[in-house]
Amino acid sequence: MTKARDTANIVGGGFSGTIAGATMEPTGDTAAGDNAAIGFTAAEGLILTGQGSTNDVTIKNDADADVIEIPTGTVNVTMAGTLGVTGVITGGGLVVPDGSIAVVDLDIDGGTDIGAALVDADLMIVDDGAGGTNRKATMARLATYMGTKIGGGMEFISSSGAISNAASVAFTGFDASKYDSYKFYLLNVVPATDNANLLSRVSINGGSSYDTTNGSYYTSQNYAHMEVRTSIGGASGETTGVSGTFTAFNPAYTGGYRLFLAEVVNESTSANYEHEVDAKAYKANEGTAINAMQFFMSSGNIESGEITMFGIVNS
Repeated sequence: MTKARDTANIVGGGFSGTIAGATMEPTGDTAAGDNAAIGFTAAEGLILTGQGSTNDVTIKNDADADVIEIPTGTVNVTMAGTLGVTGVITGGGLVVPDGSIAVVDLDIDGGTDIGAALVDADLMIVDDGAGGTNRKATMARLATYMGTKIGGGMEFISSSGAISNAASVAFTGFDASKYDSYKFYLLNVVPATDNANLLSRVSINGGSSYDTTNGSYYTSQNYAHMEVRTSIGGASGETTGVSGTFTAFNPAYTGGYRLFLAEVVNESTSANYEHEVDAKAYKANEGTAINAMQFFMSSGNIESGEITMFGIVNS
């Protein structure tokens, strides 16, 4: 005996469509209030709608274990296992839950090299507190941290950059909590006026003003400044200027004189070079820390060169 028919149209009872053999073909959409329904539209294709107390839709495996869940009333999808993707995920819509990517799963070998030196604004990722929240940090923070860990090391603080006809160059990056002393590197500092002297003054108010009082400083006499180097050639063809170091020893010291040491070489006249090592001292305001320094010429501007400030780390 053969079946009278193997195709039926069922209308009512919550379903309107066609059952043909082993397939069921819904012809209409589902509604928000449906407890469980299968629908179809030409634009969306097959639609599965549910309304459970925990999940709207649950897909299980042969062992009756949940594989994919859509929690009730949400647009979230929960997977119990591992999602295998053979294609490429695009569109930026993938959100990875916090803590779901293990370190062993990170692979940066395929990344593109930065192609430039690292700078302060470059970013890195750190685990805040070990087991805490992953956060971004700049390379500047790393430099600061390394400076606190390299005992007795020298840390770059700031630079004048290429000087171009400047009346003076000032440095305010003093921090007694980090540095014991400071070393200034002079690189081919040339005066705009021939045979000028390179001088320095200090500040106790962060650079708002500099001590210009006669007798506040000591070299071989009482001065209103410290002489870093005298008689620096600045005539046409005299382009070497003065190079060397100027060291400020513990400028935060408040128990007496603050000491300085200049060790420089300079071009005094064309092809005539001199070397000098000389001690300096700041005598005034013995109870107050020095927290800024200024370099300038005895006459005219600083035509060119560069001065760079380093701190001697105190731990």
